[in-house]
Amino acid sequence: MNFPLFVARRYFISKKKNSFISIISIISMLGVCVSTMALVVVMSVFNGMGELNRQLFRSFDPDLKVTPAQGKRFTILPQHLDKIKKIKGVKFVTQVVEDNALATYGNRRVVTKIKGVDETFTQRHQLDTAMIEGKLALVNNGEPKAVVGGTVQQLLGISVNDVFTPLELAYPRSDVKTLNLTNADAFNQQIIRVGGVYMLELRFDDYVIVPLEFATGLLGYGNQRSALEIQLQPNSDSNQVKNEIQDLLGDTFVVRTRDEQNADLLRAIRIEKLFVTVSLGLIILVAAINIFFSLSMLVIEKRDDIKMLFAMGANASTVKRIFLLEGSLIAFTGALFGLFLGIGACLLQKQYGLFSMGIVSSVVDAYPVKMEWPDFVITAVTVISITILVSFIPAQRASRL
Repeated sequence: MNFPLFVARRYFISKKKNSFISIISIISMLGVCVSTMALVVVMSVFNGMGELNRQLFRSFDPDLKVTPAQGKRFTILPQHLDKIKKIKGVKFVTQVVEDNALATYGNRRVVTKIKGVDETFTQRHQLDTAMIEGKLALVNNGEPKAVVGGTVQQLLGISVNDVFTPLELAYPRSDVKTLNLTNADAFNQQIIRVGGVYMLELRFDDYVIVPLEFATGLLGYGNQRSALEIQLQPNSDSNQVKNEIQDLLGDTFVVRTRDEQNADLLRAIRIEKLFVTVSLGLIILVAAINIFFSLSMLVIEKRDDIKMLFAMGANASTVKRIFLLEGSLIAFTGALFGLFLGIGACLLQKQYGLFSMGIVSSVVDAYPVKMEWPDFVITAVTVISITILVSFIPAQRASRL
């Protein structure tokens, strides 16, 4: 058996003469335990938030999106469109036109986003589970229909069952040099009836989705498009398909994966997670300072034992390792219990949703959690580093007695 570990373990499990040292040791373990549990839980919640946002992205954003490198309109060549459809892994290619327009319903008005899509959009079935009223159909008996987000419905007071009130959409005409808001001839205007309402999340719920032909006529896009949205076959490599499409279209277009389309939000979540991790690491450091005081007083209490060890032939390195291991046992015991408590709390939250987010959501009501093994590695490295840091000085003093 490792002699320094044997002595450190005896010091750890034996009843110390000075009860105050025992109290400090227990406080040290509890501090490390609570801090470790908090670190595991918070990191898992941030993982869950990232996964929740990706789930929302999958319900609205395509796997790949092609946009022009400059400007907001482009003309796609038919041969390029056919070649994209034939790339291995591509399931649907949806032509999209998108712009802001003025929406009027009854006596209410609001500026909203108009998104015109071709018939492949409904075949992607992304919004099927998000529909709260009506159905996801952009054409019904030859008549174009609009599918609106929950925010648009609330702002305009839209009723899917009201067949007498249409949704009026207006967009400035490109041939009018001076825009006069009071002149109706300065706008392209069209009416359409609402056939369905979906609800995901605020950043996705301000769209009015209409058929492509309707949108091109309203927005004056003609044969031009705003984007191509590409849905891939299951288990396809999005990066590989992205590179093939990028090579085909060249530098005049930008091809982005779903995560790249929402890079700013995901980056913000990662930065927040980093700062919270660092903050909780500092809390662990503060809690571990008690280990420093506990070891310092233990060195004083065990002066006679240390002298006896030197007399028996132990060297300074052996004595230093004894007290480093003693500090490690205190910290690791607290960290181990904290780890189990953190995992238990995450499992309970995942199963029962004990803590609510306090907002009404169509996706999730409670804080989402997702445990990932890198987080446990980070927690272990943090505890080990802090333990060595706070245990080194008392162990060094013991080796010099």
